[in-house]
Amino acid sequence: MSIKDRFKMIMERERLTAGAFAESIGVAQATISHILGPRNKYPSTEVILRLHQRYNDINLEWLLTGEGEMSNTSDSSIESGFDYPLFAENAVNPSEVTGHAENRKEIASETPFNAPKEIVKQEIIYKERPLRKITEIRIFFDDNTYETFKPEK
Repeated sequence: MSIKDRFKMIMERERLTAGAFAESIGVAQATISHILGPRNKYPSTEVILRLHQRYNDINLEWLLTGEGEMSNTSDSSIESGFDYPLFAENAVNPSEVTGHAENRKEIASETPFNAPKEIVKQEIIYKERPLRKITEIRIFFDDNTYETFKPEK
C-alpha cells in the first residue's frame, strides 16, 4: 500500500474532500492534489508532521511505512469521532436535563426610549464688505508676454 493510499484512507475516515483535508492540516490544496495525483509525489516531512499534529491518533509508523494499525487507539468510536449514532432513538438532550427554571435569571427588556432630537437653528450672517474696485487687469499671451490694463479713475 502506498502513502497515497494511506492519505486516501485518512480522508475517507474523516469524510473529507481533498480541499477540506488540505485546509484541516494547513497546507495548500495543490499539495494534496500532487500527493494523490498520478505521478505519486511523496509528501514532504512538513506535510506528514502537520497531518500527524492534526490527527494525532494516526499511527506515525503506519503512515510512513504502512505497517501496524492505522490508529494508535483501538476503540473505533474514537477513530470516527462519534461515541453514539447521530440519530440515536434514546439520545439524551443535555439541554433538557440541566438548568431548572428557578435557576434562570430572566431580564425583561426595557421599553425603547426615543430621546427627542435637538432642534438645530442656523443663522446666516451677511457681513457688509467695503465696495471693491478693479485696479488692474493682466492678459498673458502664449509667447510669454502680457499686457496690463488699468481703469481710469
